[in-house]
Amino acid sequence: MGNCWGVKIKAVSSSHSALNSGTNSRSGRDSDSSSRVSSSSVPPTPRSEGEILQSPNLKSFTFNELKSATRNFRPDSVLGEGGFGAVFKGWLDETNLSPTKPGTGIVIAVKRLNHEGYQGHKEWLAEVNYLGQFHHHNLVKLFGYCLEDKHRLLVYEFMPRGSLENHLFRRGSYFQALSWKFRMKVALGAAKGLAFLHSAETKVIYRDFKTSNVLLDLNYNAKLSDFGLAKDAPTGDKSHVSTRVMGTYGYAAPEYIATGHLTAKSDVYSFGVVLLEMLSGRRAVDKNRPNGEHNLVEWARPYLANKRKIFRVLDTRLEGQYSQVGAQKAAVLALQCLAAEAKYRPTMDEVVKTLGELQDRKDPTTNHQAEQKASAQSYGSNGHKMLGM
Repeated sequence: MGNCWGVKIKAVSSSHSALNSGTNSRSGRDSDSSSRVSSSSVPPTPRSEGEILQSPNLKSFTFNELKSATRNFRPDSVLGEGGFGAVFKGWLDETNLSPTKPGTGIVIAVKRLNHEGYQGHKEWLAEVNYLGQFHHHNLVKLFGYCLEDKHRLLVYEFMPRGSLENHLFRRGSYFQALSWKFRMKVALGAAKGLAFLHSAETKVIYRDFKTSNVLLDLNYNAKLSDFGLAKDAPTGDKSHVSTRVMGTYGYAAPEYIATGHLTAKSDVYSFGVVLLEMLSGRRAVDKNRPNGEHNLVEWARPYLANKRKIFRVLDTRLEGQYSQVGAQKAAVLALQCLAAEAKYRPTMDEVVKTLGELQDRKDPTTNHQAEQKASAQSYGSNGHKMLGM
């Protein structure tokens, strides 16, 4: 389902497409982490394939229904394509989720597995398992799936602003960079999604947190997508889960790469990488940069540790949009998440608290005009650059 990363890490390539925010999902935990998924709603794991596919929260679609919803998977309905396969735009009736005419009902994104194989099916099944169980406004909503003969498809809500990756790294004179305010809003929303997954009731390690897997609705609310590599967190007296090392190069925690020991703090490290990408406007790994700057974390770490030098890291497109104190606090948080030893990293609940305080700051230097321009941008018409899944 992806490309090999050296001999140890599998970098799972994600289809780029979009999912819609117009539907309501049952929230397992609100933005203040005050409501939780009830323990009775979380099935014991591991579960059999039959139990997973009988989730009462999901609809089992026929292949013909999804052919109809996507106009027979027409090429002009393709939102994007990646290692999993192509993602198509479609429409369903809002009441009964039956196929409807283009432009009517609710917009959906249909991800279609493009090849057979154990690993592809395993990741497809993990997606159904986790998104079929958990509902939270910072996780994408999965409407259902299709498992018919060789066909493997997933049906999601459509996210009109696409992935965080595209907003951070697209370049062009016509493109307005994502403002500081919206970057902090997206960071907070994504952190809440991870905090929900790590909660005592949920106990899930995401394992593939990166900018292409953070999707945005019209209001720049962040939702996590692509749960193909997610794992149940350790329980009882276990300190970690031992797994084959998988993920995406540049985002995986060093101790996980070295030992295969997976913990919630592995996700915290990945969050630190993404936060650093948001602060700098640079990719986690970029071989086009000068020597010494290929790896973002290695290059930025010395500057993050020095209050007088952190501004060398910050995206120059953000000038005038943040206060010195706000930028320093965000940089310190990124550095804490990127601690070499997992025990020194904060929990995601602590990250949410810090980012919430940053967002609540009244920052007189914010460039409101830049924010308004960014808010007016909509990228739903460019399907190939839309979804990090």
